[in-house]
Order: sequence, then structure tokens, then C-alpha cells
Amino acid sequence: MRDSGLKTICVVGLGYIGLPTAVVMASRGVLVIGVDVCREVVAKINRGEIHIVEPDLDALTARAVQNGMLRASGVPAAADAFVIAVPTPFHGGKADLTYVHSATASIAAFLKAGDLVVLESTSPPGTTEGIAVQLAALRPDLRLPVPGETDCNVYVAYCPERVLPGRVLVELVENDRVIGGITPECSARAEELYRIFCRGSLLKTGVRTAEMCKLTENSFRDVGIAFANELSIICEKLGINVWELIRLANHHPRVNILQPGPGVGGHCIAVDPWFIVAAAPEESRLIRTAREVNDAKPTYVLEKIKAAIAGARAAGAKPKVAVLGLAFKPDVDDFRESPSLQIAETIASWTCCEMLVSEPYAEALPCSLSGQGGVLLVNNAHEAIRDAHIVVMLVNHRQFGEISRSELEGKAVIDTRGVWS
Repeated sequence: MRDSGLKTICVVGLGYIGLPTAVVMASRGVLVIGVDVCREVVAKINRGEIHIVEPDLDALTARAVQNGMLRASGVPAAADAFVIAVPTPFHGGKADLTYVHSATASIAAFLKAGDLVVLESTSPPGTTEGIAVQLAALRPDLRLPVPGETDCNVYVAYCPERVLPGRVLVELVENDRVIGGITPECSARAEELYRIFCRGSLLKTGVRTAEMCKLTENSFRDVGIAFANELSIICEKLGINVWELIRLANHHPRVNILQPGPGVGGHCIAVDPWFIVAAAPEESRLIRTAREVNDAKPTYVLEKIKAAIAGARAAGAKPKVAVLGLAFKPDVDDFRESPSLQIAETIASWTCCEMLVSEPYAEALPCSLSGQGGVLLVNNAHEAIRDAHIVVMLVNHRQFGEISRSELEGKAVIDTRGVWS
């Protein structure tokens, strides 16, 4: 590891991005102080345990804590670099930056000349400059960066993550990173931080371009998924197997259609395009339409489930619906913005059926489903299918690949992932 002069790093926010980032840096011999407002998370990490599911993260965390290179706290501490990785939810047509501003305020007292502040949270263009203004007001004794000027002694930059759940530890190291400093000096200082653990290219640019880059990447993917989701609805109307169609079309050397599903979830793709729409509402027509297509897909799936329930009731039964998967994507325990969970919540509100939920990454039902009458968590998917009249494939977790077609005989099947199609 090349000496960056950054001996201690404070990571604010120990969630799906902050914790792996802190652990990877600690594994490179840098002292890392992780900060989180949840006392249970802090206590777990200090015991060498983790609160999220990510391959190999548990062992790496335990080793970093045991070696004394990682400790968690409820409050920040003095450091050479501060990394902010907190949520930025989208509410009421705009990004909620409450957590960003709170994290920024929490580190202000610990800043000293020469320190680096990096924002990683997905944010609208201008957010990073805003935290520099906030810090300048809180610490008038320091010189915060101003675009177009070079006289600063605290450096501020934006560096978005671009990792895939389930491969975070690999992609944190191997993926290229975009680094946008408020000034070129800020970019250079941030490059030193990420060179500690990144083997990918470090691509320096302006701060607003870096902020927009993350939003653009996820909006591009959202548009592609919207095309697949709309295509699946069209194909059903025309009596065409969309999965076969996509497989054949993708043999074209310049075509790569994505796979349809019950909607789009997660904290990135389902949210980030709205940041662009909010910033330029009149110009973002395609991006807005793609979001609307994907947001409407759960309703389309629910209509198919409702029709299957009506058919079962006509046969004289009180239908049992087996729902397979609640996470926003396969093989993760992340339910944020999950269309599958949204669908399950709606079914749970119906009194005309019972629901059997199989989710291998949940030890208990999410709060929105627990306590609901007629909802039961069934760990074994085969048992859930056996007892059900209607089977709904929402998340193609690896474990569900073991389900045979023979188990589905005599049941209404709604396969949103093409597992049996």
C-alpha cells in the first residue's frame, strides 16, 4: 500500500456501503473509526459481528476488530479523512438530505487543517458543495473549498459507490471509481484515499459531474428494465413467451435486453432517477416514463394474482397464496424499496385469501407483515407450495431453483422472473 498520509479514517454510516468500505480500509492497515446512530449496530461491530448479509464480510470484520484496526462508535472522532455514507431517501418529490446534513454537522468539531471530507451518499448535483458551505459556517477558522478557487486547507469531494450486493467486497476493490473534487486539489486528495484499497482506475472530474454520474448510471439501467417490463406486458397480451423472445433477440450482436420482473427495487435504481427528474422535470421525459412503467409493474402483477384468487374462490376454496421472495433482488437480505414486499403487503391486506411467505433471507416477517392475520412465514418453500392454491415467484433466489415443475401441478402459477417459463 502506497503511503497516503491518511493514518486514521472516520466512516459515518455503517450500512450496506459504509460498513464494507470501513472494513476494506481497515484490512489495508489503516485505523478506521466507524460511526452509526444505532447502538445495536455499534455493539455488534465491536463484538466482531455484522448486521447485514454480504459474503465474506463477517470474517473480514471480525479480523479487523480483533486486530484493533476497526472500532465502532456512536459519535465521530478526530481523523485525517471523513467518509459520509448515510441514506438519502426520496420524499415528496425531492431528495431528503437530512442524514447528510446531520452527518456533516457531527464531524465539524473534529476537523483540522489538512483533513479530507468525502461524500459517498447518492445525492443531487450541488449537494457536496452544500456540505462545504455548511462546514464553512460551522468552522469559520478553517478554509473550505470554493469552486474556481484554490485557497483551502480542508478538502471536500464526492465519490459514489457502484457496487453490486453480494459482490461488494470484490467490487469495492476492483471497480473503477469516479472522484469529483470541488477543486482539483480536492480531487487529488481524495484520490490518495481511494488508492489505499482500489485497484480499479480512479477517474477524476468535477464534483457536479461525479454526482450526476451516479444518477446517470442507475437511470440508464432503470430505462433498460422498463423496456423489458413493458415488453413482458405486451407479450402477454399477444400470447408470446417474453423469456424466449428476449433470449432470441439477445443473439443479435448489438442487442442486450434485460430481464423483466415484478418491478424495480433497492435504494439505487428505484430512487436515483427521480433525483434527475426533480432537477430537470421538463427535460427528463424518458427517465420519468421509465420510472412510471417500473412503478406500475407491481400493480399489474397484483391484478394477475387477484384474478387467480377469484378463480380459486369460484372452485369453492379460500385460497392460499404462496409468495416466494420479499427481497429487492436475488440472494440478498435487502428489502429496501422492494416491489416484492410491496406486492406481499397488498395481498396481506386482502381478507379473501391466506398468504404463505417463503424468504430464505428473513428470520422473521418484516414489520409491515408481522401481526397480519392470515400471513405465515414458511421457511421451506416446498412446504409453502404444497399447501398453496396459487404460487407467485417474485424473487428468483438460488434456493428456489430447486423447485420442480411437478410441485406446481394443479396450481395457478404467476412467474414474474421466468424461472419456470
